[in-house]
Amino acid sequence: MPDRPAKLTKRTLDKDLDKLTYVEDAAYHVTKRLAAPGIGLIFLGLAMIFAGIHVLNQPGATLAIAAVALAGYMAMNIGAKDVANNVGAAVGARAITMTQALIMAAIFEILGAVIAGGPVIKTISSHIIDTDRIITSGKLAWLMMAALLAAALWINFATWLKAPVSTTHTIVGAVVGAGAAAVGPEMVNWRVLGAISAGWVVTPFLGGTIAAGILFFIKTFIIYRDDKIAAAKYWIPILIGLMAGAFTAYLVLQLAPKDTVAGFSTIAIGVVVGLAIWFAARPLVAAQSVGCENKNSSLRKLFRLPLICSAALMSFAHGANDVANAIGPLAAIIRSVSLGGSLSVVGGAAGYTAPYWVVLIGGCGISVGVLLYGPRLIRLVGEQITKLNPMRAYCVALSAALTVIVASWFGLPVSSTHIAIGAVFGVGFFREWYTSHSKRRLAYMRRKAETSGIAWGEMVEADEHNPDEIHRRRLVRRSHFMTIIAAWAITVPVSATLAAAVYWAMVALFI
Repeated sequence: MPDRPAKLTKRTLDKDLDKLTYVEDAAYHVTKRLAAPGIGLIFLGLAMIFAGIHVLNQPGATLAIAAVALAGYMAMNIGAKDVANNVGAAVGARAITMTQALIMAAIFEILGAVIAGGPVIKTISSHIIDTDRIITSGKLAWLMMAALLAAALWINFATWLKAPVSTTHTIVGAVVGAGAAAVGPEMVNWRVLGAISAGWVVTPFLGGTIAAGILFFIKTFIIYRDDKIAAAKYWIPILIGLMAGAFTAYLVLQLAPKDTVAGFSTIAIGVVVGLAIWFAARPLVAAQSVGCENKNSSLRKLFRLPLICSAALMSFAHGANDVANAIGPLAAIIRSVSLGGSLSVVGGAAGYTAPYWVVLIGGCGISVGVLLYGPRLIRLVGEQITKLNPMRAYCVALSAALTVIVASWFGLPVSSTHIAIGAVFGVGFFREWYTSHSKRRLAYMRRKAETSGIAWGEMVEADEHNPDEIHRRRLVRRSHFMTIIAAWAITVPVSATLAAAVYWAMVALFI
């Protein structure tokens, strides 16, 4: 009888401890969801402090610091959404893990923004709207702030919906909409806007065509060869060397002072580096190929290194091009603040270069967005549109990187989303065509059947004319294709309208 109260007490204590455990679990799940927004807010606070150090004693410093917060928010949204374009193919092909991909993308995003982001930043900040004709710098600052806020809100909403819209479309539409609302449509540089729009149409097809061409080369000279491993040992180092040489030539053009490096010198440097990388890659690929069977699964192993390199290159290219989507409007605001209300400067807007610290904030903001929110769209681009192995993913990443780098070189703000997804679709549609029409593939399969002693070559040929088999081999998911096209079509008008509304609201509240 005396033991009964003790048992009851122990049972009650166990129940209370269980309740505390449930509360701790619930608190953990709640705080886990709040961790990413909290880290994002910390980054924005640090960015504002960093900006305050540079503009505190200048007129309009408060406006500039507020603009830095908006630009940082925009940059994080870009990183969260566009990381899928950079490393989605590599993750989808299982060449690297999600964590490795995010860290690599974050590093190369910053490098691309700082080293090569200048030309596109200049286009966004001063060439879409004729800032030299806007006398009141306050109006310029407010319209650019409206563009930043509207673009960030739309991208944030699209990311939440997992819709791969273009950040470039968004910011260009927002700048046009806010500019038209602030100073009228006559201040919009329609010629530049037309060139940008033409790039939006051409580059996805270009990315898809290049990706399909690279895949055709790989299928012809590596995959459908009797000795796949020997062919891979010969060609993969060459592909790595070409990629390294082209990227080196691009870096030389970006880093060297203007007009100090001739075209022949640039090509020569690229060729030397490419040959050196080719020579170094040969023993590495040869070592990887030891023990590999003459199967496609072995080729996947050998293509992991080129794929990782091309994904890093794509991250660099994205940082160089898309950092302008966040920093272009901010650069215009900082310019107006630093000039103390006068936009008269030697060379005008065309002679203005965004400060180093402004570009750094953009690059770091993109990287923070990559690390905190990147995985949401990676699986859509890397896995759900069409199935990717390392060979096909390499074609996508290299094609997109080359296209974006060339566009960045000319200062053209193209959509990396357009190009990357265009490359994915190009690979998928090419595979559909190649599966049905390639005589080389059919001949290879017949030789393989004869070697194996399995008489199924006629069955394969019959399958090519079987409607059910043809439908099964439609390797691109048409539903994703139509969803993405719809998202692209509405982005510019939606962001322009939203930016105009935000500008009018700011005028009513603050001016």
